[in-house]
Amino acid sequence: MKRYDLQDTNTEKYFVNTMYGTYADILFILFPFLVIAMQRIWNEEGIEILKQPDLSVAAAILAGMGVGKFVLGLIGNRDLGRYKERIVFFIAVTLFFVLGPSLILIIKIVNESDVPKFVIFAQPILLVVSIALYSTSVSIGNIMTKHNGDDDTDDGDGEELKEGEAPVPLNIQSKVEQEAQKEEDLRI
Repeated sequence: MKRYDLQDTNTEKYFVNTMYGTYADILFILFPFLVIAMQRIWNEEGIEILKQPDLSVAAAILAGMGVGKFVLGLIGNRDLGRYKERIVFFIAVTLFFVLGPSLILIIKIVNESDVPKFVIFAQPILLVVSIALYSTSVSIGNIMTKHNGDDDTDDGDGEELKEGEAPVPLNIQSKVEQEAQKEEDLRI
């Protein structure tokens, strides 16, 4: 594996495209809730928007999609067995900090006539955390599936890392780019 080159535009393009795809997903998920919020503003409901379960529903959807992406990252490549504890940890974090509280808030808000004031603060926080975890799930799934099963202590030359040395950063490429790189390496 080659060391990361700051001039390598392929790696940069890959991460930029992944970022755009991730945030496009998030925007498509949040679009119906934006329409609902605009309707509530039109009806002059003001702060009552935050007392409705809409933000918790959006957070629960994003949390569920994040768990799905984590699971896809886990089962997408058999060589990722050594990362299973990390991925399961992120699944547990998503369930514990976002999905569970979001579902509880949805049930409580729908069943109660007087919603407590903390809901006004809790729902936006849950939504922000769910967006962050979904973004992380997409990144982790892509990074780990593109890693090709190299050891963490391997610098790509078959030599062990010495104390104080940093590992070589991941060079994430598409299959076409990897094949082109192999052909180029063979010509040299």
